[in-house]
Amino acid sequence: MSKRIALIEDDPAIRENYTAALQRQGYTVLSFADRPSAESAFSQRLPDLAIIDIGLQNEIDGGFALCQQLRGLSKTLPIIFFTARDNDFDTICGLRMGADDYLTKDISLPHLIARIAALFRRSELLLTPEHQEDIVQQGKLRMDSNRMTVNWQEQPIELTVTEFWMLHAIAKYAGHVKSRQQLMDESRMVVDDTTITSHIKRIRKKFMQLDPEFDSIETVYGMGYRWKRSV
Repeated sequence: MSKRIALIEDDPAIRENYTAALQRQGYTVLSFADRPSAESAFSQRLPDLAIIDIGLQNEIDGGFALCQQLRGLSKTLPIIFFTARDNDFDTICGLRMGADDYLTKDISLPHLIARIAALFRRSELLLTPEHQEDIVQQGKLRMDSNRMTVNWQEQPIELTVTEFWMLHAIAKYAGHVKSRQQLMDESRMVVDDTTITSHIKRIRKKFMQLDPEFDSIETVYGMGYRWKRSV
């Protein structure tokens, strides 16, 4: 059965072009011109992945609201912002809303399709059987890469798919510095430095909401990030 992608885009020409392009890749595409129609459909059934523009008709930030609503319905549904708004503020806001990726409309279609395929590959790992070798235990941290679960001090922490693999890349090799390029490679993502920085900040924040003393993720300036070895 083909994967179901929801495309929420208020520009008719862009919506039609990308719907046709994704269908040619074998995806089933559900397209929506506004937030209410998308929310109504999602209340009946969630897609396998959502691509959302930020400005939706008369709602300048309608895509942000839709992302929050989707994230409330599913912690693991892959969500991509696809927008003309190319600035740090919107990028950071989008990732803070729980999106897995933030892309601007000047990227090529093959690039967009590659990002979609990467998110689907990682989501499918949720369905694989559990194996002990998939467990990462570093002091108070326990990660299960099959179930994509994270526990700190035996309490669960909800991470998006992208955040999970970013954390897994550094926690699996505690004490080793991981460059931004290595984080991209090991989390199977192609993103810019700003996006990686935003993801790391968001991961730290989630741990600190549970443990204000959390300091296990170190920034090694000019090099990358490191998970502190447990004492």
